Amino acid sequence: MEIGFNPAVPTYSGGLGVLAGDTVRSAADLAVPMVAVTPVHRKGYFVQELDAQGNQTEKAAGWKVEDVFDRLVPIVCVQIERRNVFIRAWRYMVKGVSGHNVPVILLDTDLQENAPEDRTLTDHLYGGDHKYRLAQEAVLGIGGIRMLRALGYHRLDRFHMNEGHAALLTMELLQELMSARGDTSVSVNDINTVRNQCVFTTHTPVPAGHDQFEVGLLDQVLGRADALRTHASSFRDNHLNMTYLALNLSRYVNAVARRHAGVSRKMFPEYAVDSITNGVHAGTWTSDPFLALFDRHIPNWRFDNFDLRHAINLPRNEVWDAHQAAKQSLTDHVNRTMNAGFDPGVFTLGFARRAATYKRADLLVSDPERLKRFADKFGAIQIVYAGKAHPRDGGGKDLIRRVHEAIGKLQPQVKLVYLPNYEMGLGRLITSGVDVWVNTPQRPLEASGTSGMKSALNGVPSLSVLDGWWVEGCIEGVTGWAIGGDPFPQGGHDDGSRDAIDLYDKLEHAVLPLYHHNRDGFIDVMRQSIAFNGAYFNTQRMVQEYVVKAYTA
Repeated sequence: MEIGFNPAVPTYSGGLGVLAGDTVRSAADLAVPMVAVTPVHRKGYFVQELDAQGNQTEKAAGWKVEDVFDRLVPIVCVQIERRNVFIRAWRYMVKGVSGHNVPVILLDTDLQENAPEDRTLTDHLYGGDHKYRLAQEAVLGIGGIRMLRALGYHRLDRFHMNEGHAALLTMELLQELMSARGDTSVSVNDINTVRNQCVFTTHTPVPAGHDQFEVGLLDQVLGRADALRTHASSFRDNHLNMTYLALNLSRYVNAVARRHAGVSRKMFPEYAVDSITNGVHAGTWTSDPFLALFDRHIPNWRFDNFDLRHAINLPRNEVWDAHQAAKQSLTDHVNRTMNAGFDPGVFTLGFARRAATYKRADLLVSDPERLKRFADKFGAIQIVYAGKAHPRDGGGKDLIRRVHEAIGKLQPQVKLVYLPNYEMGLGRLITSGVDVWVNTPQRPLEASGTSGMKSALNGVPSLSVLDGWWVEGCIEGVTGWAIGGDPFPQGGHDDGSRDAIDLYDKLEHAVLPLYHHNRDGFIDVMRQSIAFNGAYFNTQRMVQEYVVKAYTA
């Protein structure tokens, strides 16, 4: 449903879309024969504006589709509310270091032939009501298959559903088989054939990530609830659950971290759920100073990211110089946009991600007086925040306001800025330009998380709750530091107050003393973050796992 491949193209909202873009980039690097399909999202997600109190307002993200993409000739049609909805396509070519191109096909309903309400179906990412969402998913799943066929993709071996939003593609594949033999009923052989073609990745244990549509709405929008009823196990409480539809019609299912696989098996105990831990595209998320450093000392790393294990031997002074250059770039941006008076010589913490309540952005500033005492004891502290709340997420917006409330309480010892309009370019600046990356999700709700992987590529260690990928990536005092200890808390969820205390204890007794009193030791943690985590938690390794486990097995 979303993909992030260009900071100027707002067709993503957060980690799910950025992961999709990184996946395509690594597939191009590895010359994997892949084609990606997504809606064009003419109005994007949104541009975030914040006032001094942290109140978020949104406006449409303006951009011109024709300035970025190539228009393709075919037009296909789907039936939505018994109307013909015509779909055209645009193409964006992603070129890898191998010279191989992976096409991204972007579906667009803004055609004069369509009714006014249908022309907007590919406007807003995650916008509108349930009817709008279901219509969008019909355009993506059903229209996406029809567009691929119209473009000549008749011999595709696998269809990879990235989250349940695309699950209606399974129904279109079944329809193709029935039409080919002139039948109107689904056979067991049809189901097995489609299942053998499909793979499915589930990305979150959070209920909002698992779309459900009431049977009456299915009849209204698709006119095919009876056909979908063939898969009774995909329905729960008179609702079609898109996750169950994908689970039932996929030969291979995976979660996005080992910890997340365990959580998913409890959510879906009747299904076999494997794990392929997420990664990030190393060439995209490594800052310019570290790109130059790696090119000098590890010349083959862009073709084989695992070569970054040799970062363990990078000269300490060059690692520090590269980090300071990245930090200066972030400092310049902060001061230019916020007039914040940041200093590149001051210890800086970073926290940037979607402003969802379970991510607990305010945990880091929950005890302003103690943070100020740290600054008095060790030296000044700076904190950089960023992140958008969904327009209808009141809890997420409250979270942003609570972080803003801390600004006055922390001064003058601790400076805090909340940078507006978090997007890929800003994310690259922050993940590379802070000294330590902080992540504080409520366990077990962080499926993977990828921002800490981006920071690791830039020698920025994490101070994070043991959830998602960090269960695999944390070697205490070597690649970073764990918050809260036990990744499997009693009762299934962790205690925010205990995590806050542990976060502050780690800062006071481990992180700040190392940074201020043992600079070589801190640089060693930086090198180890690159060598152990940067070399492994990348989409090159991840795509290779998908090829072996999901695409060709």
